[in-house]
Amino acid sequence: MTFSDKLQVLRKSKGITQEALAEKLSVSRQAIAKWENGIAYPDIMNLIQLSELFHITIDYLVKNNECSPQINATADLQIQELTAFRMEAIKNTYAGYADCCASSRPGSFDYQYEKDDYLYYDSWLGGAKFSGEEAVWKAGTAIYSMNYFGRLLKELGNTNFLKEALCHATPEYPCRGPEFYQSGEYTYKTKMIGDIQWFQGYEEIFCQNTKVYECYYHGGVLI
Repeated sequence: MTFSDKLQVLRKSKGITQEALAEKLSVSRQAIAKWENGIAYPDIMNLIQLSELFHITIDYLVKNNECSPQINATADLQIQELTAFRMEAIKNTYAGYADCCASSRPGSFDYQYEKDDYLYYDSWLGGAKFSGEEAVWKAGTAIYSMNYFGRLLKELGNTNFLKEALCHATPEYPCRGPEFYQSGEYTYKTKMIGDIQWFQGYEEIFCQNTKVYECYYHGGVLI
């Protein structure tokens, strides 16, 4: 992921507009827009300010794909298995039009999927505004968790479009939907920093050119 992609995700994950970020850095909104579009690049003082504002290192900001620690072959295989199971689970629960299981909390909507030693659980609250958590256990030990918070900005004519998009997740973007998915007049986009081990991201749905949905998410591996 490039600097421009990371800046967009970090800014949006904090709920900061381009105008507000520009004010904090004492630059113009146009400068922020150019940074996020990859047209221009901040100077070292602005990089320091961004590092302090978002509590991340300058190395992390400027180096592509410097998001995850090195892992050994055994751990890599475990990550591959987790990734495959998580993608399979979502297709067999919410995105696959499955029925909810019993609520774990008052008013919650819960989904559960099991295969071999793996257990997937998704529990969320709300409606047009919603908040939830996904988790995966292996042999009774929690190994993965993700929190998400989203909202509808306008009514969706195609109420199943998000499910379609989530079913098209890829190993590169396994935590929500694919980087880009389009069907009819609807478009899904997500940008994610990191990988399934440690990540944060932001997804949007557009109807033609109007944004109608947004969701923030973050999580990672627990072992």
